[in-house]
Amino acid sequence: MGRVVGFEINSQEPEKAAAFYSSVFGWEISEPRWGYRTVSFRKEHSLSGGISKGPQDYPHGTRIQIEVESIEETIEKAKKHGAMVVREPMDFDEFFLAYLVDPAGNGIGLIQQK
Repeated sequence: MGRVVGFEINSQEPEKAAAFYSSVFGWEISEPRWGYRTVSFRKEHSLSGGISKGPQDYPHGTRIQIEVESIEETIEKAKKHGAMVVREPMDFDEFFLAYLVDPAGNGIGLIQQK
């Protein structure tokens, strides 16, 4: 575990960001679901990703998402090493997702599959 499995591009104008990445790079971008637009690539790709309106705690920027076996254990370990939790674990259909900021100020997401 601990592999990077995805990314998020946060913007206060997600429609504009989606149009840009679609036009420039040919990304296929879905209609929003939960305010999140899934990105698909035309060629097989190892990462998944999406574009959304950035939340108050991370209005702009890109976050990587790291898959973990236990989101709770990883959060506790990350906090002991200086990370700050900005969004407690959220329950989605197929996974749990939490957001942290590392000691250097980088935003990361933690994903635990159900």
